[in-house]
Amino acid sequence: MGEAVETASTRQDTLEGLRVMIIDDSKTIRRTAETLLKKAGCEVITANDGFEALAKIADHKPDIIFVDIMMPRLDGYQTCALIKHNRAFRDTPVIMLSSKDGLFDRARGRIVGSERYLTKPFSKEELLGAIREYAGG
Repeated sequence: MGEAVETASTRQDTLEGLRVMIIDDSKTIRRTAETLLKKAGCEVITANDGFEALAKIADHKPDIIFVDIMMPRLDGYQTCALIKHNRAFRDTPVIMLSSKDGLFDRARGRIVGSERYLTKPFSKEELLGAIREYAGG
């Protein structure tokens, strides 16, 4: 019986098969997150801005979305609001990413519907913890 419990917890640790989208204009952040998430067993979809992300969301139907606040063209707040106003994706958890750790940014993220706010640089534990908490992993 101990083995079955261990297998279940191992499966939970790997987050096998979860589709995670990373939206960030920084190639470094996208690559870092993608590497960490693939090692954990996630399928990773990346986009370098909100417009590219919106085009990919319908095709890939991610289980959770991480979006940078400061991006050109369509910022993270606008991207989150558009996701949350779409009936098909309003229940998809959105986690805001920012290099600033301000109360105003956190509050604004909540207003547009984000579930959580992570400050960059984020740790592997913060990233995987958010997925476990909001994507049921």
